Amino acid sequence: MFLILFNFGFGQKKNSIISNAIDTLLINESIKPFNGAVLITKGERKIYENFIGFSDFESKIILTQNDSFVVGSVSKQFTAALVLIEYDKGNLDLSVPIKKYLPEIKQNWSDLVTVHHLLTHMHGIESLDKPLLFEAGTQYLYSQIGYDLLAKILEKITGKGFSSLSQELFQKCGMKNTFHPDFKTNSNLVKGYTKTETEGLDFETNTFQNYPAAGSFISTAEDLHKWNSIFFEGKLFKKRTFKLLITKHKGAIRQHPVFGLTEYGYGTTIDTKDGITQYGQTGFTPGFLSMNFYFPKKKISVIVLQNVVYDLNDLKNTFFYHTEVLKIIRKNYDRI
Repeated sequence: MFLILFNFGFGQKKNSIISNAIDTLLINESIKPFNGAVLITKGERKIYENFIGFSDFESKIILTQNDSFVVGSVSKQFTAALVLIEYDKGNLDLSVPIKKYLPEIKQNWSDLVTVHHLLTHMHGIESLDKPLLFEAGTQYLYSQIGYDLLAKILEKITGKGFSSLSQELFQKCGMKNTFHPDFKTNSNLVKGYTKTETEGLDFETNTFQNYPAAGSFISTAEDLHKWNSIFFEGKLFKKRTFKLLITKHKGAIRQHPVFGLTEYGYGTTIDTKDGITQYGQTGFTPGFLSMNFYFPKKKISVIVLQNVVYDLNDLKNTFFYHTEVLKIIRKNYDRI
């Protein structure tokens, strides 16, 4: 049985239209039960907050506001931020070949691939010991290894470990419950599950298979709200650098398995359909699904974190709750 908890912060009034629509969605018994956290904010005001289900199904431990989730590709925003901070300091050039920073890579493509290519998934790197899949800068291919290389570059130019750099960033942002996976013992990390063929749930042991810089950071809904108000408001960067972050870069276009044609900046998608600007990212890692979107004009955050994955063969179905919550917000955008 799933327990529904409501937690509206700061004493604000609920937006009844949005709250009722999301409540109806999340308790719909005709579809797979939602298990996770939903947080909708406008500035510092909570529009909607809800925690449903369990952090540990075996022990029947109920999810709470303090529970953290692995956020998958939302992690790329953290890595991109660290790169651009070093760029602002003059320690890193976005347009020079990565051989300058990683001379140990012996492949010829280290003279061709730039930091910009890594940030925009336009590098063509399949493996460190193989040729490029295509000429750098000519095509888009969503990548994990590119962001791992960014982490290695950061370590080279700062002389610090990537895990330490990221923790310094989170402390600066007041994100006390966000961690590099090396520090996961310090977090209230929930268990992640995948549905079995017999409709049971298996605890995932491969959650941290992704490179940390690309998809293995741990966070809470509340901390992602804090992140959005800093990262997507450009508070970490110089003005010209923030513009690079939120620019739709030429050729950085993906046929997204959930959203279709999707345009990218640095570490984030950029959607301007229907005259509404939307930044953000979805994320998947075994046992966890995440969504973190931000609407800058109204300072609205839409965060959905889930620790049960139902259908790996159909990502649109897998991200059903995430996309439906997003549809509710976009439909009612002018009312918020």
